[in-house]
Amino acid sequence: MPNPLQEAATPPSFVDLRQFARDPSQGVAVAAAADADSYLANRRCLDWAPGPVSAGVIDLEGGCGTVSALPADEFIIVNEGRLSLSQLDTVLTLEAGQSAVIQQGAAFSWSAQGPVSLIFTRYNRSQPGARAIVPIRENPQLEPTGTPPAELMLTPAPVCRNYSDYRSADGEFVCGTWDSTPYHRKAMFYRHFELMYLLEGSVTFVDEAGRSGTFSKGDIFLVEQTAKCSWESRVDVAKVYVIYRPA
Repeated sequence: MPNPLQEAATPPSFVDLRQFARDPSQGVAVAAAADADSYLANRRCLDWAPGPVSAGVIDLEGGCGTVSALPADEFIIVNEGRLSLSQLDTVLTLEAGQSAVIQQGAAFSWSAQGPVSLIFTRYNRSQPGARAIVPIRENPQLEPTGTPPAELMLTPAPVCRNYSDYRSADGEFVCGTWDSTPYHRKAMFYRHFELMYLLEGSVTFVDEAGRSGTFSKGDIFLVEQTAKCSWESRVDVAKVYVIYRPA
């Protein structure tokens, strides 16, 4: 599997986020105010230059806390443990593999009976909206969607379906569920960033440096913006996705 921190001369690629979460020596600790809640303070980010998205891990001990206003739209998925989020009279409990989007400005409380590891992606250019917590639905009703460009295909075009749970006001940050029949395509330039959590199947990527990585059901990983990677899936694939795609 790839090393989650890329050397300066290494081109953008794919990153195994579960591997990153397991190794506390990796990444950059987030600077936070001395009185910041643990949800905001106990973070490590991938070592990227400042930009529209950031990603990393949040490590929480058992207990509880309160966030008065989240600074930006943020997708979270439970890597390990169990987390409850409370907003007004609504409580959302997330088990391992479950996910949600917390909108910019949202005020909420959290609680956990034991340690929790969350993998997150933050959209740093989001705008204030409903300040809600939006769960990513499990088994949503998927609708037909587009396929990879024909000029990249090395096999017949797949059948793909999609459901979007959340779209930012500017349309550039989208979270939801997607599935596809098997296909193989040539390396594609990723003008977008994408985090993926595989619900079914497996996929193999090869980047422009020749590095290969195979991810399977239960893996959480991302493809960095401006990477050039091929895709090969020999079985049906389903995933939760988080995409930042500039307009």
